[in-house]
Amino acid sequence: MVNCTTMATASSTAIDAAALQRLLSWLSPAYPVGAYTYSHGLERAVEDGAVRNRESLAAYLSSVLEAGAGRVDGALLAAAWRAAEANDNTALDSVADLAAAWRGTVETALETMAQGSAFLRVTTAAWPDARLADFARRHGNAIAHPVAFGAAAAWQGVPLRVALFGFLSAFVANIVSAGVRLVPLGQTDGQIATAALLPALEAATEAALTADLDRLGTAAPMLDLFSLRHETQYTRLFRS
Repeated sequence: MVNCTTMATASSTAIDAAALQRLLSWLSPAYPVGAYTYSHGLERAVEDGAVRNRESLAAYLSSVLEAGAGRVDGALLAAAWRAAEANDNTALDSVADLAAAWRGTVETALETMAQGSAFLRVTTAAWPDARLADFARRHGNAIAHPVAFGAAAAWQGVPLRVALFGFLSAFVANIVSAGVRLVPLGQTDGQIATAALLPALEAATEAALTADLDRLGTAAPMLDLFSLRHETQYTRLFRS
C-alpha cells in the first residue's frame, strides 16, 4: 500500500505530502510564471531546419541539459538550495549575483529573470516565508528562476535531489511543448521525446549535485547562436 503522507525517490530521498504539493504546484504549467512564452532558442532552430522531427527535438534538449543552460541552472539551483538550507545569506546572494550575470544572450537572460521574478511574487503570496520575502527584497525581486526555486525549495522542505530533477524536467517539458507547436509534432510524439530524455535528465541531476561553480561553464555555442538569431527573427511566436 502506498503511504499517502510520504513519497520516496529511488535514492530513498523522502518528501512529505505538504512539500510534494508545493513542488507539484510550482512545476505545473498552470503556475503563472509565463514559461509557455519562451522556447529557449528552439523557434530559431526550427526556422533554420536544425530541429525538424521528434529525434532532433530530443537531441536539441539533450544538448541543453548536458552542455547548455540546463547544466548551469542545475548547478545554480543546487548551490542556492544549500545556501538557503544553511541560512547563509552571503552565499545565497553570491549565487543570485552569479546567476544574473551568466546568460549569454538578451533573450535567455529575460527568460530566466522574468520567470524568477514571477515565481517569487506568486510563491511569497501563496506560501509566505519571511526568508524568501527578504531574499526577494534584497535583490529587487530580480532573481534568476533556478536560484529563486532552489531557495524556496530548501525553505519549504523539498529535498534537493527531488527539486533538481523536478525543475529540470519541467524546463525541458516546456521546450517540448514549444516544439509540438513549432515543428509541428503531434502530442504523442512530444511525449515520446519527453520519455526519451530520462537518461539526460538523470545525468544532468547528478552533474548538478557535484558541480563546482568555480569550474562551471557551457559548451554549446550553437544554442547561443540560435538565441542571438531569434532576436531578429521576422515572425515569432515566442519571446526566446
